[in-house]
Amino acid sequence: MIKILAKWMISLSLLTIAGVGIYHGYSTYKTNILTLEQENEQLKNKNDRLRAQVSYKDSNPENPENTSSYENWSLLEKKAKSMVEKSDGAFKSAWAFYLVKEAKKYDIDPFLVFELLYVETGGTFNPELVGPETVYGHAYGMGQFMKNTAPWVADMAELPYKDELLFDPFYSIQLSIVYLDFLHSQYENWDEALTAYHRGMGGLEQYKEKHGHAKSNYASKIQNNAKDHQTVAIAN
Repeated sequence: MIKILAKWMISLSLLTIAGVGIYHGYSTYKTNILTLEQENEQLKNKNDRLRAQVSYKDSNPENPENTSSYENWSLLEKKAKSMVEKSDGAFKSAWAFYLVKEAKKYDIDPFLVFELLYVETGGTFNPELVGPETVYGHAYGMGQFMKNTAPWVADMAELPYKDELLFDPFYSIQLSIVYLDFLHSQYENWDEALTAYHRGMGGLEQYKEKHGHAKSNYASKIQNNAKDHQTVAIAN
């Protein structure tokens, strides 16, 4: 009887060990599957972004709209002056002229870009601004670009890239305009384009899943301020 009981106990122990092994094996397998799924999703997002970049560069006009007429320059001056005045001089006149002229090339409302820079810098327009630390790192410059985003935006703009260039106000303005143009070409509306600028393209999708729309406070504030700013600028 004792021998039978001992054999039974040994068999039970072996079954327990085998069960633990199977459980750990399944757990490891499940973890590996989740890791592979995450990696596949990241690769898919990267490939989608690369295809979008290529499409954007192929469709980008090589001959920007002419801004040399005296009527255009007069209007450019009026818009640039209003930006300097609204910022109490924090946004320099040279920056304002550059922004208005470059935005016109891409058929983007310059006040939309200005108000975006206003929000991104908290109204300081500090070209050397370093944003707070996040899980993805810091954001840099007037356009508050992350170092994982700026290089491929620079590539689309056919600009060189170095980290220190993010602190150049003209470079940052140019990146912001090109990035906005790219995002608007992808989504064809400013709610999604601006929310994607603020949260990233992946963050935009998460926002839409949670709220059912892309009309974030960030996007609404910039669009409303740009509309008000344009009305005042043109009236003066």
